[in-house]
Amino acid sequence: MTSTVGADLPLPGATTTRGAVERADTGNIARRSKRRLTSRGATIASLIIAVLWTIPTFGLFVTSLRPQDQITRSGWWEVFGKWDLTTENYQTVLGNEDLTRSFVNSIAITLPATIAPLAIAALAAYAFAWIDFRGKNIMFILVFALQIVPIQMTLVPLLTLFSRGLHAGNATLFSGFQGAGLYTQVWIAHTIFALPLAIFLLHNFIAEIPAEVIEAARVDGAGHGQIFLRIVLPLTVPAIASFAIFQFLWVWNDLLVALIFATGEASPITRTLAELTGQFGRSAYLLPAGAFIAMLVPLIVFFALQRFFVRGLLAGSTKG
Repeated sequence: MTSTVGADLPLPGATTTRGAVERADTGNIARRSKRRLTSRGATIASLIIAVLWTIPTFGLFVTSLRPQDQITRSGWWEVFGKWDLTTENYQTVLGNEDLTRSFVNSIAITLPATIAPLAIAALAAYAFAWIDFRGKNIMFILVFALQIVPIQMTLVPLLTLFSRGLHAGNATLFSGFQGAGLYTQVWIAHTIFALPLAIFLLHNFIAEIPAEVIEAARVDGAGHGQIFLRIVLPLTVPAIASFAIFQFLWVWNDLLVALIFATGEASPITRTLAELTGQFGRSAYLLPAGAFIAMLVPLIVFFALQRFFVRGLLAGSTKG
């Protein structure tokens, strides 16, 4: 009588062979996907677009190094015929006390105006994704619809709100923080404008977290606060970093909100650059140097968070 003990067990090395086959299949799928998504024509087109996109920045840099008379008389491309560069424009700009103060103001405005909407949006996105409450879908649709409201339409209501309710409370609310009251209106304005898009993007990312992970945490006795802080927030870092880059760039390069809410000692660098030309544009030759200095901080932020930015853009594009 033939023994059946161990008849259903895999042969030695079968598991290893099966794993190798699965890895080979995964590699073949990845290679086929790469071939479908990439082509020589797409690569050439991307390089051309990158070069065309870089030319204005290069021209701005070259112009910032040219003397005043050459800037007003000829284009930056003529520098190749007469290589005459100078750093006088940068010395003049860096010696401007208003520009130095406005540079610090931009940092003081941009950092809180980036952190505040992200903190609020992450909590709201988690609530919309994993908490059941009455009217959730309607509220989410309303938040999504706020993205199409032009900023210009909200300026007058915000001015009314600040003049009647918040202006008097700034001194009390920020009494312990010297100078913080100067930026309160700008922080609130940028936070309000950023929340609809931030909530929408983070909600889409948080909603893709497997439900099994959330349910397992609930079974272990975790509340919404622990789930958010220990599970959702670490998994959402790429999406948060991606939107942080966008929000930082939007606030840093903003001029409309700065012209209305950031006045006097709170003027950011964009407003100071707009006023740098002087009467009748006599100092317009200083704008390229000032603009290039203003570009340095966003470039540093982008390259520092670039890996998170790419992961955030690709999140949700593939499953499995």
